[in-house]
Amino acid sequence: MALDGYSDQTLSRRAMKAELLDAETELRLAYAWRDERDEEALHRLITAYMRLAISMAAKFKRYGAPMDDLIQESSLGLMKAADKFDPDRGVRFSTYAVWWIKASIQDHVMRNWSMVRTGSTSSQKSLFFNMRRVQARLEREAASRGEKLDSHQLRHLIATEVGVPLHDVEMMEGRLAGSDYSLNATQSTDDEGREWIDALEDTSEIASAQVEHEKDIDTLRNWLVTAMQSLNERERFIIRERKLRDDARTLESLGDELGLSKERVRQLEAAAFGKMRKNLETQSKEVHHFFA
Repeated sequence: MALDGYSDQTLSRRAMKAELLDAETELRLAYAWRDERDEEALHRLITAYMRLAISMAAKFKRYGAPMDDLIQESSLGLMKAADKFDPDRGVRFSTYAVWWIKASIQDHVMRNWSMVRTGSTSSQKSLFFNMRRVQARLEREAASRGEKLDSHQLRHLIATEVGVPLHDVEMMEGRLAGSDYSLNATQSTDDEGREWIDALEDTSEIASAQVEHEKDIDTLRNWLVTAMQSLNERERFIIRERKLRDDARTLESLGDELGLSKERVRQLEAAAFGKMRKNLETQSKEVHHFFA
């Protein structure tokens, strides 16, 4: 492309020194590019009107975009204009290019105004760039008549003036009044405060199922603790050693420690399970689901 290899600062300096094209030279360069794809002609045409592109970019600084980015977008708009310009229509290239430059800059500003897309329809774009100006004028005119407009009246007048639906005015008013905030910002000035993202509901099925599972586990744990309390000390010892250890002990080893036969330990274990089952069934009729 004709602008490759130049920084924004270089483009600004070159634009101030660029030649001023008369109508005849401009037409000749436009034909050379359209008919012969003469890149030298394209380069001269674009360089000559970079002053115009930079001047238009400066008008949009108030929207907060970096000037370098605005110049780059205006340059892209200028190149699009040169590529689509039809010299047979009898219009000066500068008149045609203004619309492409403006459209390119406006699209960039709207894309980067907020993380939430502002909108790109013609009515939304018209509101974005004219709403504050129209509002200020309407308020001045009302004040000169000794009147004060409330917000409802003002929105209706803006919609009529700009020629857009009322709901577009209401939507754009909210967008222009708000700011983007990080979800990782804390909800208080305290560094230990909870982040806003922690307050968002996780609506995924996986998260919901996990919460339900954890709740069921907690309920079952409480049931088992209560059921264990219904056993005597020896029965609790047998259940704990047989079922609650990572390396469960054998009936024989427990019999040796308690001075009982292997069969007797098995009977005590079965009796303990019977007591626990009865206790659990009194706590919930659904307990059989966990012992199935």
